[in-house]
Amino acid sequence: MQSIKDSIEENVISLRHLWANKRQLMFQVLNLSMICFSALMIWKGLMVVTQSESPVVVVLSGSMEPAFHRGDILFLNNRRPNVDVGDIVVFKITGRDIPIVHRVLRVHTHQLPNGTSTSDFLTKGDNNPVDDRNLYAVDQLWLNRQEILGTAIGALPHIGYVTIVLQDYPVLKFLMVGLMALFVLTGKET
Repeated sequence: MQSIKDSIEENVISLRHLWANKRQLMFQVLNLSMICFSALMIWKGLMVVTQSESPVVVVLSGSMEPAFHRGDILFLNNRRPNVDVGDIVVFKITGRDIPIVHRVLRVHTHQLPNGTSTSDFLTKGDNNPVDDRNLYAVDQLWLNRQEILGTAIGALPHIGYVTIVLQDYPVLKFLMVGLMALFVLTGKET
């Protein structure tokens, strides 16, 4: 217990010195900004490379078990124009904030008057008894290609639980961001 108290006192003293030294404070604030902007640039770069507005998603439910479990991280790619039966896709329905990860059950291709064809898709979670028509918008029977954010090309099991916990307990999110900022601000350059 004494060790934690000493550590807190040391951080408070370090923050006081940092506040007194404006040049060092500005340097640490710039370091923190660089970390945030680097993460943003990596995310935007992934969006360009994968042509997906969400190149990485976390599985939030057990609807795709046993293929994917709650907390798995999926990597998406939206560069391929065709989506086939059996592909695992992530789609976002208009009016809903959270994307859904399910498998394509059927593809319905139809000809347009100008001679081109277009495809619509019916999806279903592997662990669900029925297809996803009850998840789609009112009177919508099929997904169109624009609603698909990407096809799953890889996964990391259980790593996404951190995201789920931070979403379920928002106070932890602010605590974690605050602690990261504190560590960056009080970190010593060698």
